[in-house]
Amino acid sequence: MDILQIGIVIGILLLVARPLGDYLYYVFSNEPNRTDQLFGWAEKPVFALIGLKHRVGMNWKWYAISFVTTNVVLVAISYLLLRVQSGLPLNPNGIANMEPTLVMNTVISFITNTNLQHYSGETGLTYFSQMAVIMMMMFTSAATGLSIAVAFVRGITSKGKTLGNFFEDFVKAHTRIFFPFALVITLILVALQVPQTLDSTLSVTTLEGNIQQIAIGPVASLESIKHLGTNGGGFFGANSAHPFENPSPLTNVIEILSMWAISAALPFMYGRFANNRKQGWVIFSAMMILLLVFLSISYTAEKSGNPALNALGIDASQGSMEGKEVRFGIAQSALFTVVTTAATTGSVNNMHDTLTPLGGLVPLAEMMLNVVFGGKGVGLMNMLMYAILAVFICGLMVGRTPGFLGRKIESREMKLIAIAILAHPFIILVPTAVAFLTDLGRGSITNPGFHGITQVLYEYTSSAANNGSGFEGLADNTPFWNITTGLVMFFGRYISMIALLAVAGSLTRKQWVPETIGTFRTDNVLFTVLLIGSVILIGALTFLPVIVLGPIAEQLTIR
Repeated sequence: MDILQIGIVIGILLLVARPLGDYLYYVFSNEPNRTDQLFGWAEKPVFALIGLKHRVGMNWKWYAISFVTTNVVLVAISYLLLRVQSGLPLNPNGIANMEPTLVMNTVISFITNTNLQHYSGETGLTYFSQMAVIMMMMFTSAATGLSIAVAFVRGITSKGKTLGNFFEDFVKAHTRIFFPFALVITLILVALQVPQTLDSTLSVTTLEGNIQQIAIGPVASLESIKHLGTNGGGFFGANSAHPFENPSPLTNVIEILSMWAISAALPFMYGRFANNRKQGWVIFSAMMILLLVFLSISYTAEKSGNPALNALGIDASQGSMEGKEVRFGIAQSALFTVVTTAATTGSVNNMHDTLTPLGGLVPLAEMMLNVVFGGKGVGLMNMLMYAILAVFICGLMVGRTPGFLGRKIESREMKLIAIAILAHPFIILVPTAVAFLTDLGRGSITNPGFHGITQVLYEYTSSAANNGSGFEGLADNTPFWNITTGLVMFFGRYISMIALLAVAGSLTRKQWVPETIGTFRTDNVLFTVLLIGSVILIGALTFLPVIVLGPIAEQLTIR
């Protein structure tokens, strides 16, 4: 039954990914199509309002400046609103203003599509803040990431000299993708008993005669964009383990597909831009193979139970259910765990801190690689980065100048790719070491053993990958953790994005080189294997030592 549940979800994804990829291509191809007729009427006043009468294409520098400037403005507005939220409307529960370093961490977290939460949503934010700040940034950060990915794909596939217009892409991502999809998912979730209200916290009398406060609010609308935009920040502190956010196995499947579908469709969009669907299948296949490997490890580890408890003779037939919801069981918990960290969403329907050591290693490894589908556009960009790297390595091995999609790969592109690849482990491992060297860092670790190492490593890996899930045993709402994770989230988002935009800009200026019999093929099974090998090799060389100190050491000690 477990395998059947997982197989049905994967089967549905396979059915929707390719047509959804075609739809994304039509949205961003800038060629006349039916999406113009459906949504053009809503976009015209927006373009007029922002002064975008002539949608002139941008080079990579102007595209980068445009998206960074937009993000800065949104951060400033959001920071101000959170600092004065107690005096704003829609605060029936009398929630106070946020502490400054927590506000800083929160606005960086949500604008970078990380949604790491050092607060509990139902007690830390007003309804106005949930909607005007959190949900607003869930839409805009997802639209930003998707726009950057589209620009990158245009740069490496087209013969044009520009990457498109950021503001046009940004608006279309909202009007043609996230707004309509979020509306549909919201209505479905409301029909499945997810709350959507502006009423204040309920006071109810329990059977014992006690008064209990039950938090409610505009939950369904936040849940929809939280997953569609691979955001992950929950309305409640327990996130998608909370019965109001995720009440049943059916809503669980809907949330899994919501956070997975667009990320899975992007490789097929890329194949359409490249005028070669096989290119899209290569990227998709590499991502799916990696995910299935991680899913197998996670499910097997959790189904086998905790070795320490098994040694005591405790019945482990149900697997390790610690930290999991009975309504989901092992299968849907393992699948949710793998997908939420593969798609860098960060929502959780079980507590990752209570996973078995090998089970906890899986989401950690996925975020370290950051290429298994990934968040809105980021996973595709990173996987294409590894594809270019694989072509470069193969070219060196056979003594040829490497080329990718008709452009030569030279030193400038490889330097920029090296920056993107090396920045990711640097902003994970350095802060992790600093945390262990300082009292401010060590004081928040609740488990002094190998598990404590994993707690800290997971926090910074989640921040760098813009995922947002956490090992909740870490006491992370302190100025030290708010500031350090805020910086890691910031650099994790913008260094790689800007570097890869520069790669795309460099490739657009190069002469198109037609394929010959000696051209290295990048649309076949061999290249899929090489691509997966490149990802695993670089990931293992970079992160294996610290993984050995954490989850692997913990697994060996409890066997």
